[in-house]
Amino acid sequence: MVKPVITVNVTANLPGDLARLRELAYDMRWSWDSDCQALFRRLDPDLWSDTGHNPVQLLGLLSQERLDELAADASFLAHLQRVCAGRDEERARKDTWFARNAGDQPPGTCIAYFSMEYGLTESLGTYSGGLGILSGDHLKSASDLGLPLVAIGLLYQEGYFQQ
Repeated sequence: MVKPVITVNVTANLPGDLARLRELAYDMRWSWDSDCQALFRRLDPDLWSDTGHNPVQLLGLLSQERLDELAADASFLAHLQRVCAGRDEERARKDTWFARNAGDQPPGTCIAYFSMEYGLTESLGTYSGGLGILSGDHLKSASDLGLPLVAIGLLYQEGYFQQ
């Protein structure tokens, strides 16, 4: 097997009005936010399906012409704005379960959650079944509760079964 000499990461040149798409793609919240998933599907339904619903890969494969079209589409921009507003509102939320029940924690408090696998979405092959799905559900619940939680696990570069 030949090892690569260099790795080159190519990122899309997102027009100004679409710049927050990258932020949404790298925030795992999209994996349980159906409105955000619908937004990414609107970019290119066939490509969304072909990438296994992976927004990062989708953004990397979209043509510049398609991105420019979307930047001029008022309906798409309104959808993007709605999804971003929902994300911003959730992140700014101060009255969370954690704040009400454990608000006396020192600033910077963080809970580390260790698992061998996390089943967040089918596009991330980092789980094989029950434990991964349970771990993924814990992360989604922690988000809803406002827990300052960081998930730590393994990234299987070829997927869980292709190590």
